[in-house]
Amino acid sequence: MQGKIIKGIAGFYYVYTSEAGILECKAKGIFRKQGVKPLVGDDVLVEALPDEEGIGNIISILPRKSELIRPNVANVDQAVVIFATTHPEPSFNLLDRFLIMMKQQNLPVAVVFNKSDLVDNETREEIFEIYSKAEVPVLFVSAKYGIGMDLLEALLKGKTTTVAGPSGVGKSTIINHLLGGEVMETGAISTKVDRGKHTTRHSEIFALDDKTFLFDTPGFSSLEVFDLKKEQLKDYYPEFAESEDKCRFRGCVHINEPDCDVKDRLEKGEISRVRYDNYSLIYSELANKKEKY
Repeated sequence: MQGKIIKGIAGFYYVYTSEAGILECKAKGIFRKQGVKPLVGDDVLVEALPDEEGIGNIISILPRKSELIRPNVANVDQAVVIFATTHPEPSFNLLDRFLIMMKQQNLPVAVVFNKSDLVDNETREEIFEIYSKAEVPVLFVSAKYGIGMDLLEALLKGKTTTVAGPSGVGKSTIINHLLGGEVMETGAISTKVDRGKHTTRHSEIFALDDKTFLFDTPGFSSLEVFDLKKEQLKDYYPEFAESEDKCRFRGCVHINEPDCDVKDRLEKGEISRVRYDNYSLIYSELANKKEKY
């Protein structure tokens, strides 16, 4: 039968199947010989062992439509990054780094701001204005009161989504709300096989239905922009694109050059000061990083 790997711990893979629920599986030796390692998110064919309930073997890994490096998972359709509108205050610099990292991996991203009930309309509009120009969907929700959760459910429907966000933003509350409180706990697995006690360091997939999965990424607090030259950074800011042929110098990086259209638009308020300041900071980091090597 077909299933999806929802967790991997110490060589054991937990596979969600619609027919038999969750099976604890080992991967057959042929995968090691082929140099293939099963990943969380893989669609697989499994066989249940007849004499052991809830135990099986992975006999085949189905073709992957995508594979992410960070986090190392397969078959993800999109990423959703969750921040709070307040308590804690959102780190837009961290958000920009996440958007860059996902764009490097060609993964569509949506941004969800939780605790929207704690701020006024003006604050929500200011945040929306910043990131709508970044060409990413922006949703405001309150998991506590169920506000906007229908829009989030529609965004997730029929897809495998990796969900990320710093601590304290209500990511677990959102996932619990989406799952109706019936989170696919690893407690039963841990009791049976005496493993999986420290699951916060492991990625895990939750099934909303047979075609909708949430991939819960361990919380992050900082992200380095990797494998990127400082001259390439401007290409990760969509709001800069229309200035490409309007700057005085070809290949303008919009930092110190004269007659820079990006900086002109910045002064006119057409480009977000928050986004530009983050761009300048990350650019400086990339420039300094290059000098060290």
